Amino acid sequence: MKIALMDSGIGLLAATAAVRRLRPDADLVLSLDPDGMPWGPRTPEDLTRRAVAVADAAAAHRPDALIIGCNTATVHALPTLRARLEPAIPVVGTVPAIKPAAAGGGPVAIWATPATTGSPYQRGLINDFADGVTVTEVPCFGLAEAVEHADESAIDDAVTAAAALTPLDVTTVVLGCTHYELVAERIRAAVQRPDFPPLVLHGSAGAVAAQALRRLGEQPAPGAEAKGTLTVLLSGREGKLPEPALAYAEGRLLHAVSPAQ
Repeated sequence: MKIALMDSGIGLLAATAAVRRLRPDADLVLSLDPDGMPWGPRTPEDLTRRAVAVADAAAAHRPDALIIGCNTATVHALPTLRARLEPAIPVVGTVPAIKPAAAGGGPVAIWATPATTGSPYQRGLINDFADGVTVTEVPCFGLAEAVEHADESAIDDAVTAAAALTPLDVTTVVLGCTHYELVAERIRAAVQRPDFPPLVLHGSAGAVAAQALRRLGEQPAPGAEAKGTLTVLLSGREGKLPEPALAYAEGRLLHAVSPAQ
């Protein structure tokens, strides 16, 4: 089994690590776009063009499924990529985990990029899945960029600023950008209030990995032999994981257990 994941940068690491934990025997293809990142400031049309190029590079390696490991790319490019690649290659998008977060009753904070915060897309998810729950949208200025470059000081500053915008009574935080899952425990530490129940964080990586297996009719097999290979594509060129990826546990996991391809 071969599963490809795509993103402009290392935000796909969380979903990649989740796939690796569920199926250590699966071959992985990571298709990144260092020449075109970041995707967030691009127009939807331009972002879709970049996403198609990155997806085509992954598809050339004939994966059984493709995961879009980016919330923004899912919003703008998912219909185009599905029309282009399915049914030969099932395409799985990444959606903020607002539905399971709201099921807990809230109050809920959704940490997301400034471009996503307040967008019709995110507001639609809130209206569909969080009716009757108190939801605060929190723009996280510079956090995705800081995580992408493993800039420790900038991560601390961005997390602190977003925590200051998060209401004191929040019990649940949705990590609405895949980069944020790489610093989830730092977010927890910044938002957790003394004498409050443990904060609940909702990311998308585990659900996305599980959905990819379901689309393929496969079952999790975490005890399978760790023989899956790792291929990294950088704007279509074969390369290696960007150095900042190794600053995170998810990147180190892939580096440690995946033979180079």
